[in-house]
Amino acid sequence: MDFLPIFLDIREQPCLVVGGGEVAARKCAMLLRAGARVTILAPKLGKAFDADLAASRVTHRAAGFQDADVAGYALVIAATNDDVVNRAVAAAARARQIPVNVVDHPALCSFIMPSIIERAPVIVAVSTGGASPILARLLRARLENLIPAGYGRLAALAAAFRDQVKAHFKPAERRRVWERVLQGPIAEMVLSGRDAEARQALQKAIDDQSLASGNGEVALIGAGPGDPDLLTFRALRLMQRADVVVYDRLVSPQVLDLVRLDAERIYAGKERAKHTFPQEDINQLLVRLAREGKRVVRLKGGDPFIFGRGGEEIATLAAEGIPFQVVPGITAAAGCASYAGIPLTHRDYSQSVIFVTGHLQDGSMNLNWATLAQPRQTIVIYMGLVGIEILCAQLIAHGLVADTPAALISASERASTGGESGASSAGRSSQPSQ
Repeated sequence: MDFLPIFLDIREQPCLVVGGGEVAARKCAMLLRAGARVTILAPKLGKAFDADLAASRVTHRAAGFQDADVAGYALVIAATNDDVVNRAVAAAARARQIPVNVVDHPALCSFIMPSIIERAPVIVAVSTGGASPILARLLRARLENLIPAGYGRLAALAAAFRDQVKAHFKPAERRRVWERVLQGPIAEMVLSGRDAEARQALQKAIDDQSLASGNGEVALIGAGPGDPDLLTFRALRLMQRADVVVYDRLVSPQVLDLVRLDAERIYAGKERAKHTFPQEDINQLLVRLAREGKRVVRLKGGDPFIFGRGGEEIATLAAEGIPFQVVPGITAAAGCASYAGIPLTHRDYSQSVIFVTGHLQDGSMNLNWATLAQPRQTIVIYMGLVGIEILCAQLIAHGLVADTPAALISASERASTGGESGASSAGRSSQPSQ
Protein backbone atom coordinates (compact mmCIF):
# COMPACT_ATOMS: atom_id res chain seq x y z
CA MET A 1 0.00 0.00 0.00
CA ASP A 2 1.71 3.17 -1.24
CA PHE A 3 -0.52 5.58 0.73
CA LEU A 4 -2.40 5.29 4.01
CA PRO A 5 -6.07 6.07 3.29
CA ILE A 6 -7.21 8.48 6.00
CA PHE A 7 -9.80 11.25 6.35
CA LEU A 8 -8.60 14.54 7.89
CA ASP A 9 -10.79 16.87 9.93
CA ILE A 10 -9.83 20.33 8.64
CA ARG A 11 -12.92 22.22 9.78
CA GLU A 12 -11.89 25.78 10.67
CA GLN A 13 -8.23 24.83 10.08
CA PRO A 14 -5.97 27.16 8.04
CA CYS A 15 -4.99 25.67 4.68
CA LEU A 16 -2.78 27.11 1.94
CA VAL A 17 -3.28 26.79 -1.82
CA VAL A 18 -0.36 28.01 -3.94
CA GLY A 19 -1.52 28.92 -7.44
CA GLY A 20 -4.15 31.08 -9.08
CA GLY A 21 -5.41 29.02 -12.00
CA GLU A 22 -8.38 26.73 -12.63
CA VAL A 23 -6.82 23.68 -10.97
CA ALA A 24 -6.00 25.70 -7.85
CA ALA A 25 -9.61 26.94 -7.81
CA ARG A 26 -10.93 23.36 -7.82
CA LYS A 27 -8.67 22.43 -4.89
CA CYS A 28 -9.77 25.54 -3.03
CA ALA A 29 -13.43 24.65 -3.56
CA MET A 30 -12.86 21.16 -2.17
CA LEU A 31 -11.16 22.53 0.94
CA LEU A 32 -14.04 24.94 1.48
CA ARG A 33 -16.54 22.08 1.25
CA ALA A 34 -14.61 20.37 4.04
CA GLY A 35 -14.92 23.49 6.22
CA ALA A 36 -11.35 24.80 5.97
CA ARG A 37 -10.21 28.43 6.10
CA VAL A 38 -8.27 28.87 2.88
CA THR A 39 -5.46 31.23 1.94
CA ILE A 40 -4.64 31.50 -1.76
CA LEU A 41 -1.07 32.53 -2.55
CA ALA A 42 -0.63 33.76 -6.14
CA PRO A 43 0.40 36.98 -7.88
CA LYS A 44 -3.04 37.07 -9.52
CA LEU A 45 -6.15 34.93 -9.69
CA GLY A 46 -8.08 33.53 -12.63
CA LYS A 47 -11.83 33.94 -13.14
CA ALA A 48 -12.48 30.52 -11.61
CA PHE A 49 -11.86 32.03 -8.17
CA ASP A 50 -14.59 34.66 -8.36
CA ALA A 51 -17.19 32.59 -6.49
CA ASP A 52 -14.74 31.31 -3.87
CA LEU A 53 -13.45 34.80 -3.07
CA ALA A 54 -16.94 35.74 -1.93
CA ALA A 55 -16.70 33.13 0.83
CA SER A 56 -15.67 34.40 4.25
CA ARG A 57 -13.11 31.62 4.71
CA VAL A 58 -10.94 32.66 1.71
CA THR A 59 -8.01 35.09 1.84
CA HIS A 60 -5.92 36.09 -1.17
CA ARG A 61 -2.26 37.03 -0.81
CA ALA A 62 -1.00 38.56 -4.06
CA ALA A 63 2.64 37.50 -3.92
CA GLY A 64 5.13 34.93 -5.09
CA PHE A 65 6.05 31.91 -2.95
CA GLN A 66 8.68 32.00 -0.20
CA ASP A 67 9.63 29.02 2.00
CA ALA A 68 8.32 30.71 5.13
CA ASP A 69 4.86 31.05 3.57
CA VAL A 70 3.88 27.49 4.61
CA ALA A 71 4.38 28.14 8.32
CA GLY A 72 1.30 27.84 10.47
CA TYR A 73 -0.88 25.92 8.02
CA ALA A 74 -2.47 22.55 8.69
CA LEU A 75 -2.30 21.50 5.03
CA VAL A 76 -0.69 22.82 1.84
CA ILE A 77 -1.55 22.28 -1.83
CA ALA A 78 0.71 23.35 -4.70
CA ALA A 79 -1.19 23.89 -7.96
CA THR A 80 0.96 26.11 -10.12
CA ASN A 81 2.21 25.49 -13.67
CA ASP A 82 5.80 26.15 -12.53
CA ASP A 83 7.67 22.98 -11.58
CA VAL A 84 10.34 24.92 -9.66
CA VAL A 85 7.71 26.60 -7.48
CA ASN A 86 5.87 23.33 -6.91
CA ARG A 87 9.06 21.61 -5.78
CA ALA A 88 9.89 24.50 -3.46
CA VAL A 89 6.41 24.30 -1.86
CA ALA A 90 6.77 20.56 -1.35
CA ALA A 91 10.22 20.87 0.21
CA ALA A 92 9.20 23.70 2.54
CA ALA A 93 6.11 21.84 3.75
CA ARG A 94 7.93 18.57 4.29
CA ALA A 95 10.67 20.34 6.25
CA ARG A 96 7.98 21.52 8.69
CA GLN A 97 6.13 18.16 8.62
CA ILE A 98 3.04 19.77 7.09
CA PRO A 99 0.92 17.51 4.81
CA VAL A 100 1.48 18.64 1.22
CA ASN A 101 -0.05 17.76 -2.13
CA VAL A 102 1.47 18.76 -5.46
CA VAL A 103 -1.09 18.42 -8.22
CA ASP A 104 -0.21 15.76 -10.84
CA HIS A 105 3.14 15.00 -9.17
CA PRO A 106 2.65 12.13 -6.68
CA ALA A 107 6.39 11.77 -6.02
CA LEU A 108 6.36 15.18 -4.31
CA CYS A 109 3.21 14.49 -2.27
CA SER A 110 2.90 13.40 1.32
CA PHE A 111 -0.82 12.91 0.63
CA ILE A 112 -2.87 12.67 -2.54
CA MET A 113 -6.37 13.88 -3.37
CA PRO A 114 -8.65 10.96 -4.31
CA SER A 115 -11.71 10.96 -6.49
CA ILE A 116 -14.66 11.41 -4.14
CA ILE A 117 -18.22 10.13 -4.00
CA GLU A 118 -19.93 12.37 -1.49
CA ARG A 119 -23.14 11.30 0.24
CA ALA A 120 -22.53 13.36 3.36
CA PRO A 121 -21.88 12.19 5.98
CA VAL A 122 -20.91 9.15 3.87
CA ILE A 123 -17.77 9.73 1.82
CA VAL A 124 -16.16 7.19 -0.50
CA ALA A 125 -12.67 7.95 -1.81
CA VAL A 126 -11.06 6.23 -4.81
CA SER A 127 -7.36 6.46 -5.56
CA THR A 128 -4.82 4.84 -7.85
CA GLY A 129 -1.93 6.32 -5.87
CA GLY A 130 -1.42 8.88 -8.61
CA ALA A 131 -0.80 6.21 -11.24
CA SER A 132 -3.91 7.05 -13.28
CA PRO A 133 -6.22 9.85 -12.14
CA ILE A 134 -8.48 9.19 -15.15
CA LEU A 135 -8.97 5.58 -14.05
CA ALA A 136 -9.84 6.81 -10.57
CA ARG A 137 -12.48 9.11 -12.06
CA LEU A 138 -13.91 6.26 -14.14
CA LEU A 139 -14.15 4.07 -11.04
CA ARG A 140 -15.80 6.92 -9.18
CA ALA A 141 -18.38 7.25 -11.97
CA ARG A 142 -19.25 3.57 -11.65
CA LEU A 143 -19.57 3.85 -7.89
CA GLU A 144 -21.78 6.93 -8.28
CA ASN A 145 -24.29 4.69 -10.04
CA LEU A 146 -24.19 2.08 -7.28
CA ILE A 147 -24.48 4.39 -4.27
CA PRO A 148 -27.82 6.22 -4.16
CA ALA A 149 -27.85 9.84 -3.06
CA GLY A 150 -30.05 8.86 -0.12
CA TYR A 151 -27.24 6.96 1.61
CA GLY A 152 -26.15 10.15 3.33
CA ARG A 153 -29.62 10.59 4.81
CA LEU A 154 -29.57 6.93 5.81
CA ALA A 155 -26.31 7.46 7.69
CA ALA A 156 -27.82 10.52 9.40
CA LEU A 157 -30.82 8.42 10.47
CA ALA A 158 -28.51 5.79 11.96
CA ALA A 159 -26.59 8.46 13.85
CA ALA A 160 -29.80 9.93 15.26
CA PHE A 161 -30.96 6.57 16.66
CA ARG A 162 -27.61 5.05 17.62
CA ASP A 163 -27.95 5.78 21.34
CA GLN A 164 -31.51 4.42 21.47
CA VAL A 165 -30.49 1.16 19.80
CA LYS A 166 -27.59 0.84 22.23
CA ALA A 167 -29.94 1.36 25.19
CA HIS A 168 -32.72 -1.01 24.01
CA PHE A 169 -30.79 -3.97 22.60
CA LYS A 170 -28.11 -6.26 23.92
CA PRO A 171 -24.66 -6.13 22.30
CA ALA A 172 -25.25 -9.49 20.57
CA GLU A 173 -28.47 -8.15 19.00
CA ARG A 174 -27.21 -4.81 17.71
CA ARG A 175 -25.55 -6.08 14.56
CA ARG A 176 -28.73 -7.86 13.49
CA VAL A 177 -30.77 -4.77 14.36
CA TRP A 178 -28.65 -2.47 12.21
CA GLU A 179 -28.61 -4.97 9.35
CA ARG A 180 -32.41 -4.95 9.40
CA VAL A 181 -32.52 -1.16 9.52
CA LEU A 182 -29.90 -0.49 6.85
CA GLN A 183 -30.97 -3.24 4.45
CA GLY A 184 -34.70 -3.45 5.08
CA PRO A 185 -37.94 -1.50 4.57
CA ILE A 186 -36.81 1.41 6.74
CA ALA A 187 -33.76 1.97 4.54
CA GLU A 188 -35.90 1.78 1.42
CA MET A 189 -38.20 4.47 2.86
CA VAL A 190 -35.19 6.77 3.21
CA LEU A 191 -33.83 5.95 -0.25
CA SER A 192 -37.22 6.71 -1.79
CA GLY A 193 -37.43 10.09 -0.03
CA ARG A 194 -39.82 9.10 2.80
CA ASP A 195 -37.53 10.20 5.64
CA ALA A 196 -40.25 11.19 8.13
CA GLU A 197 -42.02 7.86 7.64
CA ALA A 198 -38.71 6.04 8.12
CA ARG A 199 -38.05 7.83 11.43
CA GLN A 200 -41.53 6.92 12.70
CA ALA A 201 -41.10 3.28 11.63
CA LEU A 202 -37.69 3.02 13.27
CA GLN A 203 -38.93 4.58 16.51
CA LYS A 204 -41.86 2.17 16.61
CA ALA A 205 -39.60 -0.81 15.87
CA ILE A 206 -37.26 0.19 18.70
CA ASP A 207 -40.12 0.71 21.14
CA ASP A 208 -41.76 -2.65 20.47
CA GLN A 209 -38.43 -4.52 20.16
CA SER A 210 -39.39 -5.94 16.75
CA LEU A 211 -36.03 -5.27 15.11
CA ALA A 212 -34.33 -8.25 16.68
CA SER A 213 -36.79 -10.62 14.98
CA GLY A 214 -39.85 -10.50 12.76
CA ASN A 215 -40.85 -10.64 9.11
CA GLY A 216 -38.68 -10.13 6.08
CA GLU A 217 -39.81 -8.14 3.08
CA VAL A 218 -40.78 -8.58 -0.56
CA ALA A 219 -39.68 -6.52 -3.57
CA LEU A 220 -41.67 -6.92 -6.79
CA ILE A 221 -39.16 -6.03 -9.48
CA GLY A 222 -39.72 -5.51 -13.18
CA ALA A 223 -36.90 -7.29 -15.03
CA GLY A 224 -37.68 -5.51 -18.29
CA PRO A 225 -37.41 -7.02 -21.78
CA GLY A 226 -34.30 -9.06 -21.00
CA ASP A 227 -31.38 -6.66 -21.44
CA PRO A 228 -29.67 -6.29 -18.02
CA ASP A 229 -28.54 -2.76 -18.94
CA LEU A 230 -32.20 -1.69 -18.81
CA LEU A 231 -32.63 -2.55 -15.11
CA THR A 232 -33.01 0.32 -12.65
CA PHE A 233 -30.32 0.99 -10.05
CA ARG A 234 -32.82 0.15 -7.32
CA ALA A 235 -33.67 -3.19 -8.94
CA LEU A 236 -29.99 -4.13 -9.09
CA ARG A 237 -29.40 -3.11 -5.47
CA LEU A 238 -32.30 -5.21 -4.20
CA MET A 239 -31.36 -8.19 -6.36
CA GLN A 240 -27.84 -8.19 -4.97
CA ARG A 241 -28.97 -8.40 -1.36
CA ALA A 242 -31.84 -10.87 -1.79
CA ASP A 243 -32.02 -14.06 0.25
CA VAL A 244 -34.39 -15.70 -2.23
CA VAL A 245 -35.67 -14.83 -5.70
CA VAL A 246 -38.95 -16.07 -7.17
CA TYR A 247 -38.69 -15.57 -10.91
CA ASP A 248 -40.80 -15.97 -14.03
CA ARG A 249 -40.27 -17.59 -17.42
CA LEU A 250 -39.63 -14.28 -19.16
CA VAL A 251 -36.74 -13.26 -16.89
CA SER A 252 -33.63 -13.60 -19.04
CA PRO A 253 -30.62 -15.62 -17.84
CA GLN A 254 -28.50 -12.46 -18.11
CA VAL A 255 -30.76 -10.63 -15.66
CA LEU A 256 -30.98 -13.63 -13.32
CA ASP A 257 -27.17 -13.77 -13.22
CA LEU A 258 -27.18 -10.40 -11.44
CA VAL A 259 -28.95 -11.85 -8.39
CA ARG A 260 -26.69 -12.49 -5.40
CA LEU A 261 -24.86 -15.75 -6.05
CA ASP A 262 -25.88 -17.49 -2.83
CA ALA A 263 -29.55 -16.50 -3.04
CA GLU A 264 -32.09 -19.30 -3.29
CA ARG A 265 -33.81 -19.41 -6.69
CA ILE A 266 -37.42 -20.57 -7.14
CA TYR A 267 -38.86 -20.85 -10.65
CA ALA A 268 -42.52 -19.88 -10.88
CA GLY A 269 -42.90 -19.42 -14.63
CA LYS A 270 -46.09 -19.61 -16.63
CA GLU A 271 -46.83 -20.56 -20.19
CA ARG A 272 -50.17 -20.77 -21.95
CA ALA A 273 -52.09 -23.62 -20.30
CA LYS A 274 -48.98 -24.59 -18.31
CA HIS A 275 -48.38 -22.95 -14.90
CA THR A 276 -45.60 -24.12 -12.58
CA PHE A 277 -47.54 -22.58 -9.66
CA PRO A 278 -51.11 -21.31 -9.64
CA GLN A 279 -51.14 -17.58 -8.92
CA GLU A 280 -52.63 -18.04 -5.45
CA ASP A 281 -49.81 -20.44 -4.57
CA ILE A 282 -47.26 -17.83 -5.66
CA ASN A 283 -48.98 -15.24 -3.47
CA GLN A 284 -48.80 -17.51 -0.43
CA LEU A 285 -45.20 -18.51 -1.22
CA LEU A 286 -44.14 -14.88 -0.99
CA VAL A 287 -45.92 -14.53 2.35
CA ARG A 288 -44.31 -17.69 3.74
CA LEU A 289 -40.79 -16.72 2.68
CA ALA A 290 -41.15 -13.24 4.16
CA ARG A 291 -42.44 -14.65 7.44
CA GLU A 292 -39.29 -16.72 7.63
CA GLY A 293 -37.44 -13.40 7.86
CA LYS A 294 -36.06 -13.52 4.30
CA ARG A 295 -35.51 -10.69 1.87
CA VAL A 296 -37.54 -11.84 -1.10
CA VAL A 297 -37.26 -10.60 -4.67
CA ARG A 298 -40.20 -11.37 -6.94
CA LEU A 299 -38.62 -10.98 -10.37
CA LYS A 300 -41.02 -10.47 -13.28
CA GLY A 301 -40.41 -9.95 -16.97
CA GLY A 302 -41.41 -6.50 -18.15
CA ASP A 303 -43.22 -4.47 -15.49
CA PRO A 304 -45.03 -6.02 -12.49
CA PHE A 305 -48.11 -3.86 -13.00
CA ILE A 306 -48.55 -4.26 -16.78
CA PHE A 307 -50.30 -7.62 -17.23
CA GLY A 308 -47.88 -9.00 -14.64
CA ARG A 309 -50.43 -9.77 -11.89
CA GLY A 310 -48.38 -7.70 -9.47
CA GLY A 311 -51.57 -6.15 -8.12
CA GLU A 312 -52.81 -9.54 -6.93
CA GLU A 313 -49.53 -10.27 -5.20
CA ILE A 314 -49.31 -6.97 -3.32
CA ALA A 315 -52.97 -7.31 -2.29
CA THR A 316 -52.09 -10.59 -0.55
CA LEU A 317 -48.93 -9.14 0.99
CA ALA A 318 -50.83 -6.11 2.30
CA ALA A 319 -53.58 -8.29 3.76
CA GLU A 320 -50.97 -10.41 5.56
CA GLY A 321 -49.02 -7.41 6.88
CA ILE A 322 -45.86 -8.15 4.89
CA PRO A 323 -43.68 -5.13 4.00
CA PHE A 324 -43.24 -4.77 0.25
CA GLN A 325 -42.16 -2.39 -2.46
CA VAL A 326 -42.60 -2.32 -6.23
CA VAL A 327 -39.76 -1.49 -8.62
CA PRO A 328 -41.04 -0.69 -12.12
CA GLY A 329 -39.46 -2.19 -15.22
CA ILE A 330 -39.57 -1.57 -18.94
CA THR A 331 -42.64 -3.37 -20.22
CA ALA A 332 -42.93 -5.30 -23.50
CA ALA A 333 -44.73 -2.41 -25.15
CA ALA A 334 -41.82 -0.03 -24.64
CA GLY A 335 -39.15 -2.66 -25.14
CA CYS A 336 -40.49 -4.13 -28.38
CA ALA A 337 -41.34 -0.72 -29.81
CA SER A 338 -37.83 0.56 -29.10
CA TYR A 339 -36.13 -2.50 -30.58
CA ALA A 340 -38.35 -2.32 -33.66
CA GLY A 341 -37.95 1.44 -34.08
CA ILE A 342 -41.70 2.07 -33.83
CA PRO A 343 -42.74 5.03 -31.65
CA LEU A 344 -45.83 4.32 -29.59
CA THR A 345 -46.93 7.92 -30.00
CA HIS A 346 -46.18 10.41 -32.75
CA ARG A 347 -47.37 13.98 -32.95
CA ASP A 348 -48.46 13.61 -36.58
CA TYR A 349 -49.99 10.14 -36.52
CA SER A 350 -50.83 8.81 -33.05
CA GLN A 351 -51.88 10.95 -30.10
CA SER A 352 -52.64 8.11 -27.69
CA VAL A 353 -51.61 4.58 -26.87
CA ILE A 354 -53.64 1.81 -25.24
CA PHE A 355 -52.52 -1.53 -23.77
CA VAL A 356 -54.81 -4.57 -23.90
CA THR A 357 -54.49 -8.30 -23.48
CA GLY A 358 -55.41 -10.58 -26.36
CA HIS A 359 -55.57 -13.65 -24.13
CA LEU A 360 -58.43 -15.98 -24.98
CA GLN A 361 -60.85 -17.22 -22.32
CA ASP A 362 -63.08 -20.12 -23.36
CA GLY A 363 -62.18 -19.37 -26.98
CA SER A 364 -63.52 -15.82 -26.82
CA MET A 365 -62.13 -12.35 -26.28
CA ASN A 366 -64.04 -9.74 -24.26
CA LEU A 367 -62.62 -6.32 -25.22
CA ASN A 368 -64.14 -2.88 -25.72
CA TRP A 369 -63.81 -2.99 -29.48
CA ALA A 370 -65.37 0.43 -30.07
CA THR A 371 -62.75 2.05 -27.82
CA LEU A 372 -59.92 0.21 -29.54
CA ALA A 373 -61.00 0.97 -33.11
CA GLN A 374 -60.27 4.69 -32.89
CA PRO A 375 -58.23 6.72 -35.40
CA ARG A 376 -54.81 8.15 -34.56
CA GLN A 377 -54.28 5.68 -31.72
CA THR A 378 -51.67 2.98 -31.20
CA ILE A 379 -52.95 -0.31 -29.82
CA VAL A 380 -50.48 -2.60 -28.07
CA ILE A 381 -51.83 -6.13 -27.69
CA TYR A 382 -50.16 -8.49 -25.26
CA MET A 383 -50.49 -12.27 -25.77
CA GLY A 384 -52.30 -11.74 -29.04
CA LEU A 385 -50.93 -14.48 -31.28
CA VAL A 386 -53.41 -17.24 -30.51
CA GLY A 387 -56.41 -14.96 -30.98
CA ILE A 388 -55.02 -12.82 -33.78
CA GLU A 389 -57.78 -13.77 -36.25
CA ILE A 390 -60.44 -12.67 -33.76
CA LEU A 391 -58.56 -9.46 -33.06
CA CYS A 392 -58.28 -8.50 -36.71
CA ALA A 393 -61.89 -9.42 -37.53
CA GLN A 394 -63.35 -7.49 -34.59
CA LEU A 395 -61.25 -4.37 -35.12
CA ILE A 396 -62.28 -4.26 -38.78
CA ALA A 397 -65.90 -4.90 -37.86
CA HIS A 398 -65.82 -1.93 -35.48
CA GLY A 399 -64.42 0.53 -38.00
CA LEU A 400 -60.67 0.09 -38.27
CA VAL A 401 -59.70 0.00 -41.93
CA ALA A 402 -58.38 -3.31 -43.15
CA ASP A 403 -55.08 -1.88 -44.42
CA THR A 404 -54.14 -0.28 -41.09
CA PRO A 405 -50.37 -0.79 -40.70
CA ALA A 406 -49.51 -3.34 -38.02
CA ALA A 407 -46.41 -4.93 -36.53
CA LEU A 408 -46.40 -8.41 -35.05
CA ILE A 409 -43.53 -9.11 -32.67
CA SER A 410 -42.98 -12.60 -31.31
CA ALA A 411 -40.02 -14.67 -30.17
CA SER A 412 -39.48 -17.89 -28.33
CA GLU A 413 -36.38 -16.64 -26.51
CA ARG A 414 -37.07 -15.54 -22.95
CA ALA A 415 -34.94 -12.43 -23.28
CA SER A 416 -36.82 -11.06 -26.24
CA THR A 417 -39.89 -9.50 -24.65
CA GLY A 418 -41.32 -8.34 -21.36
CA GLY A 419 -44.62 -8.85 -19.64
CA GLU A 420 -45.01 -11.56 -17.01
CA SER A 421 -47.91 -13.38 -18.52
CA GLY A 422 -46.88 -13.85 -22.12
CA ALA A 423 -43.88 -14.01 -24.44
CA SER A 424 -45.43 -12.24 -27.38
CA SER A 425 -46.90 -8.90 -28.19
CA ALA A 426 -48.48 -7.44 -31.27
CA GLY A 427 -48.88 -3.80 -32.16
CA ARG A 428 -51.63 -2.40 -34.39
CA SER A 429 -51.57 1.29 -35.13
CA SER A 430 -53.05 4.02 -37.29
CA GLN A 431 -49.50 5.13 -38.01
CA PRO A 432 -48.09 4.66 -41.51
CA SER A 433 -45.48 2.00 -42.07
CA GLN A 434 -42.04 3.08 -40.90
